[in-house]
Amino acid sequence: MPESSEIGYGIVGAGSIADFHARAIALVPGARLRAVSSRSIETAARVAGAHGAAVASLDELLARPDIDVVCVTAPSGVHGEIAIAALRAGKHVLCEKPLEITAARVDAILAAAQSAHRHVGVVLPSRLGDGASAVAAAVRAGRLGRMTLASAYVKWWRTDAYYAANRWRGTWALDGGGALMNQGIHGVDLLLWLAGLPEQVSAFAATLAHGSIEVEDTLVASLQFPGGALGSIECATSCAPGTSRRIELCGSRGSITLEDDAIVRWDFDEVRPEDADLKARLGRGALGSGAADPRAIGVEGHRRVIADMTDAVRSGRPPIVPGTEGRKAVALIEAIYASARTNQVQRVHG
Repeated sequence: MPESSEIGYGIVGAGSIADFHARAIALVPGARLRAVSSRSIETAARVAGAHGAAVASLDELLARPDIDVVCVTAPSGVHGEIAIAALRAGKHVLCEKPLEITAARVDAILAAAQSAHRHVGVVLPSRLGDGASAVAAAVRAGRLGRMTLASAYVKWWRTDAYYAANRWRGTWALDGGGALMNQGIHGVDLLLWLAGLPEQVSAFAATLAHGSIEVEDTLVASLQFPGGALGSIECATSCAPGTSRRIELCGSRGSITLEDDAIVRWDFDEVRPEDADLKARLGRGALGSGAADPRAIGVEGHRRVIADMTDAVRSGRPPIVPGTEGRKAVALIEAIYASARTNQVQRVHG
């Protein structure tokens, strides 16, 4: 595909996150929102009207030759049916997290993508943060020495009104889980990217602050990684007023702490000349925080994801966070939920 060609986008699902996709598309040169589809004509018309796009049924959207990428922004439990339909129609797919609510459903999407020779990207923008990229480079360069502890903390707050606003929120069938699957998956993905996939987990989960939901709002898990490192995940929507997501990595030669995308600890046995400048530049994150309000994340993370997907389609390469990577987070979360349900240690099948 020529570098100058415009990449057309369609959005399927018109909830609050659809607006972030539409705004991000408008900020990326060479990307254009063509149409919006939703089971609710009213919500589709609201998003489409605000961003100069057409309203279309799903079949109409998928039949449009000027749409190259379908953004799936519907409830999590229907991601698979929409993504597979789009792939079979010859479209690339950019899917909101989680890619689906079980690893088996993710596998069905990946199989459809392989058959269609199309790409699937997952909206996990934390990997694209400047701070996260610097941390990843340090880990890959061995600056931590042997990894000993790798943990993620997502102690957020959501009101009862948040869950009541959409009937699918807080349900197993359409949300796929609670604080861990919906909010914590960003921290889970970052931990996997930086430390690798744990081989076994042990977890406890509870619903402590939101009596109207089916799923957990508070969860803790212990992790064991293949190289011997240990770790933990604490994830909640029960922690008022909400605090920044934190990733802590410790090793035999240094330690790093990342809060949202800001580097707040960067200590190594071997101090390098560039360390002081890096800490000064990356001590404040640019991607925003959803600790207390999901609308407070800002559009920059989605802009970076859309820019990457646009370039991926134009150049023929996979997106930075492909579906195979999105599967790992779902597999780990499934194992954690199984441990909490059975009160037994579970192996992770990535």
